[in-house]
Amino acid sequence: VQLQASGGGLVQAGGSLRLSCAASGRTFSSSDMGWFRQAPGKEREFVAAITWSGGSTYYADSVKGRFTISRDNANNMQYLQMNSLKFEDTAVYYCAAGRTFFQIVDPRGYIYWGQGTLVTVSS
Repeated sequence: VQLQASGGGLVQAGGSLRLSCAASGRTFSSSDMGWFRQAPGKEREFVAAITWSGGSTYYADSVKGRFTISRDNANNMQYLQMNSLKFEDTAVYYCAAGRTFFQIVDPRGYIYWGQGTLVTVSS
C-alpha cells in the first residue's frame, strides 16, 4: 500500500497550489482521508479531512475558507486546493488514509501515510 503526495513547491504569498495524493495497493473508497502538515521545529498538525463518501469535510481553523479538500474514489485520489497562501502555511504536507478509532482530526488514527510534499510560501 502506498500513498504518493505531489504538487508542492515554492509560491508567493497570496498564491495557490493544488496538492494531490495517489493511493495504490488497495482501494480507499471506504476510508476517511486527510492532510496534515509539519513545519520545521513543530509537531505534525491537522489541516483537512474528508469522509469516505466525501459527504463531510473538516478543516483546521487556520485554513478554513482558504483550503478545500476533495477526493475521487474512482481513481483512488485525494486533493487539497490551497488558495490565498500565507507564509505560515510553509510546511511539509502529508496525506493520510485508513483511519480507525481516533477522531478524524487526530493523526494517530491514520494507518497509511504519504512521503510528504514541501510547500514553501515566500512573504
